[in-house]
Amino acid sequence: MSNEANHNRPKREIDSARRLCQTPELRTESDRDAMQFSHASIHEVRHIYVHIPFCARICPYCAFYKDLLDRSQTSRFCEAVLRELGNLVGRSRCNVQSVERAHLTILPSTIYFGGGTPTALNIAQLELLLRGFHEQLELSQLAEWTIEANPGSVSGRKAALLKKFGVNRISLGVQSWDEELLKLLGREHNAQQATESFWILRDAGFTNVNVDLMFGLPGQTVDQWRTTLQKTVTLQPEHISTYCLTYEGDTEFLLRHARGEFRLDADADAELFEMTMAILEDAGYRQYEISNYARPGFESVHNGAYWLGKDYLGIGPSAVSTIGMQRWQNVCNYRAYIGRVLSGESQRESSEHLTAQMKRTERIALGLRTRNGISVSELQDFAQTTDELLALGLLRQSNGNFVVTPKGKALTDSITEAFL
Repeated sequence: MSNEANHNRPKREIDSARRLCQTPELRTESDRDAMQFSHASIHEVRHIYVHIPFCARICPYCAFYKDLLDRSQTSRFCEAVLRELGNLVGRSRCNVQSVERAHLTILPSTIYFGGGTPTALNIAQLELLLRGFHEQLELSQLAEWTIEANPGSVSGRKAALLKKFGVNRISLGVQSWDEELLKLLGREHNAQQATESFWILRDAGFTNVNVDLMFGLPGQTVDQWRTTLQKTVTLQPEHISTYCLTYEGDTEFLLRHARGEFRLDADADAELFEMTMAILEDAGYRQYEISNYARPGFESVHNGAYWLGKDYLGIGPSAVSTIGMQRWQNVCNYRAYIGRVLSGESQRESSEHLTAQMKRTERIALGLRTRNGISVSELQDFAQTTDELLALGLLRQSNGNFVVTPKGKALTDSITEAFL
């Protein structure tokens, strides 16, 4: 049961799976070698992720690419994002150095603005980005447009602007309703601000709100987590994400863990996880992925696309794209990103060619996290392993799929590793 505690690349579950599947084929290279699409191949892209790395404060647990908000750079950053989007949509130069052009048809059904803190941008910058997406994209088939928001940066004017331009889903980074735990996490908001932000979004007309929560925090008690869940349920958001803290590289929390200040307690985490499932499902939220619960009809369409292995485009610094058998990542530095894009250079920093086996491994790693599981045919080469897991009551068969049982959910990562 391992999850990151922030969104950077498309979604934290993707990175969890990629760590399990990582190969040395990921490499830095020129775009001349990175994109080897056939002239005859046409890829329809329905999902777009935009990374906005700015934060008013750097949280000590977050390992994803982010940087302190610099108002002198945000306008140029927005210009660079729209320039990168324009290059992709125009298809005249998906990358200025590529020998073969990727034939892309971009008709988004989902857009996701993640971070960082997208709502750290001011009203004018948010409007510039949103208007630019409307001008450059055909949005007639857009079903879901999500923006992540921190309670400290939500306002009535921003909420109204987002609603005006078609954003219809907000992911609110509450993390905890406990004041001491919020201070420990380095959050810029308090519990009252989080509550007020939720109702600002409701008053603006948002009927699809996700609340992000974290458990397994240093010193967190069972009662504190129960209170956080109950408070969240009282607000009745349509979606709730609950992530177990992990100690990631290059973070203050990892250093404190290494010094022995913070300790892992797998048994305590499992207890909190089981409590989460019981309380949220009793409240009418269906667990459709290990960390995600939703009222019927409010499952995240965008994240579901990742879990199903759909193609997606990532825009912005550090953003990852996967088209067909190619995956690439933009440079993980927003200043370098701005400079490269606005000067007509490639913003890509690394790329890899995916093999059929790598794709299959990712399907298994992600599929086993979901309510629907993974096709029996995908695991036909692991008959002994599946038989053992079935006998232990950790897997079951349902509608031609293998699905992790309630008993096995706390062991999902270990179950997945058995097939890799």
